[in-house]
Amino acid sequence: MAYASKYTRKPLTDIFTSDTDIDRRQCTRTVPMKVLLLGCGRTGTASMRAAMKKLGYVDTYHMMNCSIENPPDALLWMDALRAKYDGVGEPFTRKDWDKLLGGSQAVCDWPACAFAKELIEAYPEAKVVLTGRDIDSWHASSMRTVYWRATDPELRILSHFNWAAGMYYPMLKKFFDCFFEGDFPNKGKEVFTRHYEEVKSMVPKEKLLEFRVTEGWEPLCKFLGEPVPKDCSFPNVNDNSDFISRSKRRNRRQMLNVAAQAVETLMLIGLILYLIFYVQMSWL
Repeated sequence: MAYASKYTRKPLTDIFTSDTDIDRRQCTRTVPMKVLLLGCGRTGTASMRAAMKKLGYVDTYHMMNCSIENPPDALLWMDALRAKYDGVGEPFTRKDWDKLLGGSQAVCDWPACAFAKELIEAYPEAKVVLTGRDIDSWHASSMRTVYWRATDPELRILSHFNWAAGMYYPMLKKFFDCFFEGDFPNKGKEVFTRHYEEVKSMVPKEKLLEFRVTEGWEPLCKFLGEPVPKDCSFPNVNDNSDFISRSKRRNRRQMLNVAAQAVETLMLIGLILYLIFYVQMSWL
């Protein structure tokens, strides 16, 4: 059974977060996929998302799309992970990727990087960008941000009670268990190196750009065939410093959603008990 069949509508009591509730299983492609940014997360992918938007690309799909924007996306990512790593269900085809990524002209970050081969095969017309970073700096940054999030006990507990966390956390944990072979602290650098070599071996040199965000607009725009923006410097979206505080703030808001749902449930129970008591008293 597809993991996406676990989908449920967003509770009316989820009033403390602004998540959308779009079931991508019903979606199709609305804009062409043009660029696959297949570097790992924490290599400037948030900056790349902002840069691609500045260049006029319609949405660059990022982990944030399913972590804090549209949590039901995580269910489809989980289906893709299970198909690839567990052999459960059919591997994603272009039709499946079009459902999940159909509103985006580019895709970056994790979990997308785990599907480099599949995305390259699904969109052979797309150009490929490999965002890079010093491996030691990358690993340290990932350890104190996204890996911390994947092992956050608050998020794990919330996943049993909260609508959004219940979709996002299992997928995030599954990604780290599969892509980084269940041991990011010790195997992360090895997997990082292997991933980059594999992507480079799959893409013709003329369709591949190895890029660091510190290089600025020129090499990226030249590769994409876009004019260099004259009115701004290359985006520098550094969320390293407040990643944990933002994540804990989201935890608190999700806890409030859980509390609101509990209050709603107690009120319904109270109403039912009152009606039962009222009916019984009316018979006396």
